[in-house]
Amino acid sequence: MRLLRTLAAVSVCLAFAISTAAAAPIPYRLDTERSKVGFHVRFGPDKITGEIPVQSADIQIDFQNPANNRVEVILDSTRAQASFPFATQAMRGPKVLDADQFPTMIFRSTGVRLRSRESAEVAGMLTLRGQTHPVTLRAQLFRQRGTEPGDLSRLLLRVTGRIKRSTWGATGWMDMVSDEIDLDMIIRIERAP
Repeated sequence: MRLLRTLAAVSVCLAFAISTAAAAPIPYRLDTERSKVGFHVRFGPDKITGEIPVQSADIQIDFQNPANNRVEVILDSTRAQASFPFATQAMRGPKVLDADQFPTMIFRSTGVRLRSRESAEVAGMLTLRGQTHPVTLRAQLFRQRGTEPGDLSRLLLRVTGRIKRSTWGATGWMDMVSDEIDLDMIIRIERAP
């Protein structure tokens, strides 16, 4: 409950700061050590959870005009981890991510639309296994803990969504593992110098 109150307070402060920020895209750099792309997928009655490291990101935020926001995130498929060793091996293997042949996954935004003062819809193209298809994700933007109201130098993005792995031909073990994958990302960024 305390976390929800803290996030709500940060959202209100950030909404105010956004309304008063300069009108131009601002470049941000990724804090790779403190950012993660988490996922979970159904495995029979259980879940497989895991993370895929963020290799790099190019993020431009325009607080006055969300249509000018741009995001490109590159994930490292070769270091993807699942909740147990067999799942990690299967996920990196040729029937799912095929990390040897396709060592990265790339997301490039194509549009951002505000859904409310607290969230936005981010449309983009996801390249996985050499195939590119559209996806839509939900994003929330917060000031990082310890920053003052109006300080937009360090931000936290929480991005969630659901994709079907079969769209990209990642069809291994469909009889045991769900086609739908839930994404839950925490991306920490700092204003570029």
